[in-house]
Parts: sequence; structure tokens; C-alpha cells
Amino acid sequence: MKVAFATQDLKRVDAHFGWAKNIAIYELSPQGWSLIKAVQFDGDLQEDGNEDKLAPKLEIIKDCALLYVAAIGGSAAARVVAHKIHPVKVAGPEPIEEVLEKLKDVLNGTPPPFLRKALMRDQERVFDFDEEETV
Repeated sequence: MKVAFATQDLKRVDAHFGWAKNIAIYELSPQGWSLIKAVQFDGDLQEDGNEDKLAPKLEIIKDCALLYVAAIGGSAAARVVAHKIHPVKVAGPEPIEEVLEKLKDVLNGTPPPFLRKALMRDQERVFDFDEEETV
């Protein structure tokens, strides 16, 4: 399962989604996690009402099941949810590795319904291919 983090320093969940300088994407399984990619964004990211800044971020996270943020605006949250990504707001800056460790523990126990759905969607992506008939 892929998990995205809005981050300014690539170490903590500490950024508003629209204003984030970086999006870090990790692959998470019950066994552990690994960084897949970190994408840096430039420009005037703090301009409110600029919906154009969201499109590249939505494209980057499109395969993720979860998005961790310090904050997210209403229209951005709606767009994230429309992509079948569950946004999670943290109370304060939290180290990404601590969040991943907690998530790993949840995956090894009894995940809540939204996580089970995310895991099932992720498995469908892995096995979703066109079967070609061979002669």
C-alpha cells in the first residue's frame, strides 16, 4: 500500500497539502516500508485559491491509499477523496517514520474498515490486468 506525506523537510508530516514543498511516497506492508519517491514543488505554493497548484500533487499521489497532512483545505480534501485517497490530518508535526511504524502495527493487527478497503483496492491494482488469449 502506498502512503503519501505532505512535508517541508522530508522527515516530518508538517505541511499543508497545498503549500507542501515536498510529497514523500512510501510503500508500506505489514513487514515494513520503503521510500519510493520524494517530489519537490516550486512556485508560490501559499497562494490561497490557486487550484492549479493541486493538479501536480494529485497526479503524484494518485496511486496512494492514504495522504498524511498537517492541514488541507476543503476543496483539496474533496479532490483527494474523489481519487479514493483517505486524507489523514495530524495534530502536530509528526516524524514520518513514527507514523509508518504505527501504520505497520495496525496492518499487523485488525485494521479499521477504511484501511481494509484501501488494502483491498491496492491488491486489485496489483492484479488488475487484461488477460490476453493466446492461440
